[in-house]
Amino acid sequence: MSASATAPSHVNREPIAASALLDLLAVRGGQEFRVAACVVHGRGRRQEVREVGEYRFTVRGDAVQATGPSGQTRQLSRAGYLDIFGGYTFRGAEATGEMTDLGPLFS
Repeated sequence: MSASATAPSHVNREPIAASALLDLLAVRGGQEFRVAACVVHGRGRRQEVREVGEYRFTVRGDAVQATGPSGQTRQLSRAGYLDIFGGYTFRGAEATGEMTDLGPLFS
């Protein structure tokens, strides 16, 4: 069985920049996504990507809710999110099924 056959179709395995993740979250207003945060070390052929932990993010309006690997949740502005996570890439964006409210379902 191939890897693509076993991975759910709603999981994004390609690396995504922090700003692109913010755009994805904003479109899904209120829906929580789980992602693996990654940092790039080295250059050229010695470059490697390391996962540093799993985060859960939700965006409602200008507020970004971020829950880190320790389980601590913080409320950030979009600019604050980019200040903290702008140097990361993310993999495995997957909807958790959690919603902050039901507004997106009825708008």
